[in-house]
Amino acid sequence: MSPLPAQMVDRWQNRQEPGPGQGTVYWHMLVGDQPEARDIADAAQQRLADFTGLHMTPAEWLHITTLVVGSTAEITDDQQQDMLRTASSLLAEIPPVSVTLGRILYHPEAIILAIRPTEALGRVRTAIQAATLKVTGREGHTEGPAQWLPHMTIAYSETEQPAQPLINALGRELPNREITLNAVNLVVQRGPERLWDWHPIGRATLRGDP
Repeated sequence: MSPLPAQMVDRWQNRQEPGPGQGTVYWHMLVGDQPEARDIADAAQQRLADFTGLHMTPAEWLHITTLVVGSTAEITDDQQQDMLRTASSLLAEIPPVSVTLGRILYHPEAIILAIRPTEALGRVRTAIQAATLKVTGREGHTEGPAQWLPHMTIAYSETEQPAQPLINALGRELPNREITLNAVNLVVQRGPERLWDWHPIGRATLRGDP
């Protein structure tokens, strides 16, 4: 995510997305029910409210993408349930994770809040990948860089425009908020990403002792 981009671009201009009736299966950590996550996202989005060409993440669907599993054309309903059971068994040994939101990162396609410490979620993602591989025969993949960078997106770019005015308005850091991550949700996204037609299938809970 560094150095800072000079230009924002349209995230969806050349992006392949599911068509009508199709969907994509994701593992997300849904955090929209945590007041601290909603508050910091709202503070950032308020600073950006006067800019056009930004698509804000709805508070309900604030999330940390953990793994992209694949298309609903390839992942059956039974496999989704099997993944949830397998992931629940693996995550039962891992305690909930406290992380900090506050540092702002800029990508040509999005403005995000970093999750710190990044290492804290490594065990969680490894367990999710293992469950996915066991059930489907595939490891899933990340969105963007090959190395997973846990983050919460606050706004997506949907046009070309200079990045510097956005950076000047929002800065590089907001007052830190701490959230606790205690589950990973299996979610089916139907249709294009920006429609937010999300359908949570179930959750695998982190239940280990601290």
